[in-house]
Amino acid sequence: MTPSTAEPRIEKSDGFSAIAWATLVAGVLDISSAFALAYPKGVGPVRVLQGVAAGLIGRESAVKGGLLTAGLGWVIHLFIAFIVASVFYIASRKIGFLTRRAIISGLLYGVVVYGVMYWIVMPLAYPVVHPSLSRDATAVCVHMILIGLPIALIVRWFSRSQLPVSPKPSEGGSTLDPQPLP
Repeated sequence: MTPSTAEPRIEKSDGFSAIAWATLVAGVLDISSAFALAYPKGVGPVRVLQGVAAGLIGRESAVKGGLLTAGLGWVIHLFIAFIVASVFYIASRKIGFLTRRAIISGLLYGVVVYGVMYWIVMPLAYPVVHPSLSRDATAVCVHMILIGLPIALIVRWFSRSQLPVSPKPSEGGSTLDPQPLP
């Protein structure tokens, strides 16, 4: 196959912008869902963010730190979102399916992120946290819809000029073939 007949590879995009936007959107959506889920239990946003910081500095230090440790929790949360967005972006440079089929890839990536966070990271940071069916079902949905999906769609958006263009149905293509975003 010569370079002119090879299927275009998804290699270049504005990586920094893709990762930055994906981090910000997924980070804000995720922490907003945490605030919404904690509110009925009487836990406010500052306590939620201190809870994030507690994974690093311990519960007692996080609570005593007030707004400063809540700020640390926000930074830690965004750092984790940055890692999650970066991993997807880097993988999408090698695996074109991730951007060509962004919806399914994003939903599946959300499940993977959930698995890593709830079965590896959280038990290490919070040894007293135990699985619960209702919490885990909610967490899987949150990770699929508010983390994986937005990251995949944002990375696809910033990769749109590199997506292969499929022929129109009248030219032998299928309406199910991936189409570049406008």
